[in-house]
Amino acid sequence: MKPRSAAPEGQDFIISSLPPSLAQRRLALGVVLALMAALVVAAGPLSTVPLPRIDAFVPMYVAAMFVCDSITAFLLFAQFAIIRSHALLAISSGYLFSALIMIPWMLTFPGVFAPGGLLGAGLQSTGWLYILWHAGFPLFVMAYALLKSTDPSKRRWKGLRSAAILSTAAVTVAAVCAATLLVTAGQARLPTLMLDAVSRADSHPYVRGGILLVNAVAALTVLWVRRSSVLDLWLMVVLCDYLIEVSQILIPSLGRFTVGWYAGRIFGLISASLVLFVLLFEITTLYARLRLLNEELEQRVVERTTELMQASEAQTRAQAELQQARNALAHRQRVSLLGEVAASLAHEIKQPIAAARIDAKVCLRALADDRLNLEAAREAASRLVNVAARADEIIKRTTALYKKDATHRERVDVNALIREMALLLQQEASAASISIRTTLADALPDVMADRVQLQQVFMNLMLNAIDAMKDTRGELTVVSQMSEDSELLIAVRDTGVGLPAENPNQIFESFVTTKPHGTGMGLAITRSIVQSHGGRLWATANTGPGATFLFTLPTDAGEPRESEPR
Repeated sequence: MKPRSAAPEGQDFIISSLPPSLAQRRLALGVVLALMAALVVAAGPLSTVPLPRIDAFVPMYVAAMFVCDSITAFLLFAQFAIIRSHALLAISSGYLFSALIMIPWMLTFPGVFAPGGLLGAGLQSTGWLYILWHAGFPLFVMAYALLKSTDPSKRRWKGLRSAAILSTAAVTVAAVCAATLLVTAGQARLPTLMLDAVSRADSHPYVRGGILLVNAVAALTVLWVRRSSVLDLWLMVVLCDYLIEVSQILIPSLGRFTVGWYAGRIFGLISASLVLFVLLFEITTLYARLRLLNEELEQRVVERTTELMQASEAQTRAQAELQQARNALAHRQRVSLLGEVAASLAHEIKQPIAAARIDAKVCLRALADDRLNLEAAREAASRLVNVAARADEIIKRTTALYKKDATHRERVDVNALIREMALLLQQEASAASISIRTTLADALPDVMADRVQLQQVFMNLMLNAIDAMKDTRGELTVVSQMSEDSELLIAVRDTGVGLPAENPNQIFESFVTTKPHGTGMGLAITRSIVQSHGGRLWATANTGPGATFLFTLPTDAGEPRESEPR
């Protein structure tokens, strides 16, 4: 493939921006050659040989396709939420379209749930749903290719990510419903594709097959001209597999439940799995990279801390080294969170997909055996249907933030911790002409907490306050007191730029930041820590300039501490 510019900074781990390596291009070429070799076998003299009709094969096939396409759509929507690319929104909708249209295709298939199919279907309904399905997906790919190469200033979605995803999903669902209504209510007006539930009509097969082939070739051509990323490479492989699958329409007298028909379903399952497995591989690779980075950063923190303890250099240089080590520690926290999310996602999704592929292979071997093993095929089909039932739970779990309980908790004097953090950040505040003031209630009880995690909470909130006042100066105030619910209430107040005017609560979401060079993970980590300690975190706008961040912590059941001196 021709060279392209490097991916934008911060997006070099996204397969829609990452350029493919030489090994990946060779692998893709090998997959295409293997598919072409399989086509030669599938389209040979054995293609029209009838095999026993197994109605359970259809729901088994649909379950596997639905799981693969829906999870691929979910992962691509998740990448859209990160980089807000119109092109990713288009290809995500394409995979969602393929997943959803499988449902009416299965319900209208003659003999699966009813002799003539459900939804008021006729003899031609299932065949025309197949035509619309294989004509629709290449159009989504073509839209993806065209949108990814438009003006860079217009590539990113400007509105709410959730609104874009929901509206696009709604339009896709409406398109599937319209296609279903067309082929069921209007099936009497559609050209004849099938003579009966098994035999195909031979009228104009080259016209129908030719239209699908031209459509797929057009999408492949546009994508080839505008190719630049790993995702582009494997979408081209998917389109090659589409060409192989739809080319079987050109085989005369190829009816359902023949060797060629079963082979076509296998080609379809391969096309649905390719991008999914690439996504899972890239997630696993990302986790490995993040783990190595995490280890490097931990080593750097240890080295910097040792150097600071042993250094006899001037105070200014020692403070600069301390600031560098603190930034590395904050970065390590963000990278660790991303690594845990990636690990959970890869672990949860790989298992059902691997099980689906194994069961599909078992069923295929049972069908290909001369002594047709129907019992083994039924068992494999039953297991694959169960995989579809687990898909909804998998998607819900992967959208939640991966959290762990504190490994070590002890009684912590929060007032003493506040004074410690105020002293630690005093130099940075003074450099920006910002004063730090503490208003601490006497005789506050201790809290059972992880001391290091609470230090991270105060560091994130106080550094955010200092950043908000660097251009305006001002005063940073930290207040501790008991709330009406007998919980410890901490307030960090600044006189800076304040909260965003629209959707202020969005600042607690991952990858959302108001800083020019921020990562959008600091407040997300802070909220996760507070919630893991049984508290809650929120923000309010001041009556004057600035904002106040408040959080609560449950207190220890022991006696309260005496007031100062300390």
